[in-house]
Amino acid sequence: MRCSVLHTDSADGIQAWNTGTVSGDIWKCVDVILSGVDYDESRVNEWMSTVVEQSITHLVKMEKAFKYIVTCTVMQKRGGGLHNASSSFWDNSTDGSCTVRWENRTMYCIVNVFAVAIQL
Repeated sequence: MRCSVLHTDSADGIQAWNTGTVSGDIWKCVDVILSGVDYDESRVNEWMSTVVEQSITHLVKMEKAFKYIVTCTVMQKRGGGLHNASSSFWDNSTDGSCTVRWENRTMYCIVNVFAVAIQL
């Protein structure tokens, strides 16, 4: 798991990006949905939709002033490579991102969360 850490200036009312909470909640979402199942191409779209929806639900429950973007990739373990990159143009003092990697014996799941602070 890898998440960025944001600095919080409570005097200005800037919300904190909580690395531990976000990565832990997202990892748990994936684990609940995918643990105990083997890769099945016919169910991947369903799994990805559920992971994204549950992740957004957990993020919204934190009641922080952020807009969230969540992406999910599921890949069968077959010895092939997977490379992923993203870039953003934002304020590093208020916005953040988190990447969570989950795997079992038959698949990988990578979830990216982007959080953009809402200025109230």
